[in-house]
Amino acid sequence: MAEPTAPANYVKKETMLLVAAVCLLVGFVSGVVFSVFKLDTGEEKQAATQQEAGAPGQPQVTPEQARQIADLEKEVAADPKNVQALIDLGHLYFDTGESEKAIQAYTRALAITPDNPEVLTDLGVMYRRVGQYDKALQVFDKAIALSPTLPQPRFNKGVVLMFDLNRPQEALQAWEELLKIDPKATAPNGQPLREIVDHYRKELQQSGKQGQQQAPVPAGK
Repeated sequence: MAEPTAPANYVKKETMLLVAAVCLLVGFVSGVVFSVFKLDTGEEKQAATQQEAGAPGQPQVTPEQARQIADLEKEVAADPKNVQALIDLGHLYFDTGESEKAIQAYTRALAITPDNPEVLTDLGVMYRRVGQYDKALQVFDKAIALSPTLPQPRFNKGVVLMFDLNRPQEALQAWEELLKIDPKATAPNGQPLREIVDHYRKELQQSGKQGQQQAPVPAGK
């Protein structure tokens, strides 16, 4: 089976998801970057981190995006409780690589209407992008609690656990829970999530066996 590819950043409004058809992803946006990732080497993780959206440099802001941002900033300044304007502004910051500003906009919107799982998912993606992995997990969990069948936060939770926090068992559990909801779930590159889960579960089992073989023999009498 081909080596599974690891999403560098998963989910988002255009994403039906950081994934699409199933869109699994962290709303993680259209044009998600993937890189081959192995659990046990630091080199691959470093490469994946460098490829994450926004890492190589700020995306180019088009004149139209700049105009939209300026208009929405004025709108929000005039009406700080305009939730939709805050969300739209957050999405534009998301798309243009302004992660911290996106976090601020989404947070302000959620302070007014806290029960929006899609906005929570996008917020989690932004927290991941700036390296705040625990906060990303917190908002993904809140999105899951609000909308248990929404695939993006579950998939993205697994991404953070597997590739950022090196907690593979918990990551596999998150993905298994998604597969219970949608057995045909796929990653953004179209690879069945079941194949990815099986691959990493097998890799973990092999790693465990190797560890047992290499373990020192206990001293005895």
